[in-house]
Amino acid sequence: MSATAEAPRQWSLRRTLLGILLSLTVGIWSVSAVLVYLDADRESRELFDQSLAETAHILLSLAEHEFGEGSWHPAHRLGESTAVDHQEYLLFQIWSADGRLLYKNSGAPDTPFRQQAADGFSWLNLQSSQWRHYSVWNQRHTVQIQVVEPISHRKEISSRFAYRLAALALLIIPLLVLAIWWAVNRVFRSLQHYASQVSQRHPGDLQPLSAADAPMEINPLLHALNRLFERVAQTLQREQRFTADAAHELRTPLAGLKTNLQVLQRARNPEESAEAIAGLRAGVERASRLVAQLMSLARSEPESHLNAQHPACDLAANLQSVCRHWQAEAEAAGLVWQQDLQQAWARVDAAELHILVRNLLENALRYTPVPGQLRLSCGSHAGRAWLEVEDSGPGIPEQYHEQVLQRFFRLAGADQPGSGLGLSIVKNIADAHAASLQLSAGSHGQGLRVRLEFPAWG
Repeated sequence: MSATAEAPRQWSLRRTLLGILLSLTVGIWSVSAVLVYLDADRESRELFDQSLAETAHILLSLAEHEFGEGSWHPAHRLGESTAVDHQEYLLFQIWSADGRLLYKNSGAPDTPFRQQAADGFSWLNLQSSQWRHYSVWNQRHTVQIQVVEPISHRKEISSRFAYRLAALALLIIPLLVLAIWWAVNRVFRSLQHYASQVSQRHPGDLQPLSAADAPMEINPLLHALNRLFERVAQTLQREQRFTADAAHELRTPLAGLKTNLQVLQRARNPEESAEAIAGLRAGVERASRLVAQLMSLARSEPESHLNAQHPACDLAANLQSVCRHWQAEAEAAGLVWQQDLQQAWARVDAAELHILVRNLLENALRYTPVPGQLRLSCGSHAGRAWLEVEDSGPGIPEQYHEQVLQRFFRLAGADQPGSGLGLSIVKNIADAHAASLQLSAGSHGQGLRVRLEFPAWG
């Protein structure tokens, strides 16, 4: 491979469109002109043949009238026609049934144009050129006329028609080229207008583009750009809110760390040092857990899963591997652990499923007093997989069910340390998987039950 990557080939939509339209226009015009010329030439040949046949029949009628059978006498034989330039367009001979030349015009030979000519049209060579020949007998078969016409006369008329077509093309095609060029540039002016609008914006200007005067063909592009602007604006708002909330939430554990550090520096005995170190350790764990929660929250945003195709997995088989850990955690906290895992297939990211369950169980462990119980269950109903985590703690009042799903929201009077991010992470993961999330009271109206239902995966 060369040191420098090959630059992508650039192409112009405007030049391509102009080239296609001009090629089609010139091609269609040329084909149409040829077809018109061929059709006109065919019709002109038919008209010439018809005129030649009509002339022959008229001359034959005159000859038959003047040289009637039995009335002909050598003294009646007419001389040759002295009409000027007849030979340029028409030559004819009139013969009797016994082979005598009765009449011919100037330029016609004394011998028949065609010996024993049958009635009808034919071609013959005469005077080093091609002529159209027509012969016919009268009804009594006593007089025959042979008429010939040079093909040059026909070609002259066809050539004049071809020259007129060519002259018309030389006039029309440039006008068509100018019209197509103007029309294409006018269409692309709209694109240039919107491109100029976008290029002149400052980075924070995400207002939608107006499609009021736009051609309908570029409306999908404008709508797509506006949806992109909207998503970018929402992303920026979420990032700004996330940064502000994270800074606010990190302020408390960092202030605690600073206080404990100052206490450690001023400690007068080992007991005070140990107490300060314990405080530092707790503060570090709290800050670490908060950072981990913030990272999970950022990764679980639904926008980061757009167009994601999650594999189908069995919730029961997937959760079975983590149940032993959470059972040990629950028993260590003095709580009763229950599980009921039935086969349930859904399209779920396994890692995010574990994050979702971990946040639900951590909340339940933190807020459920002893003696109490935790329950993890899953199954399927009507082709949809469901997952439930239930505890016997104080629960959440129904009026706060929507608010607790927001980040950093904590119920007033909560005496357990926490960041207020657990349920918001659960909601983000549920939204990313198009799953419904419901909060309700637990069994016998006590505690909290969190239920997720996933779309049918088939």
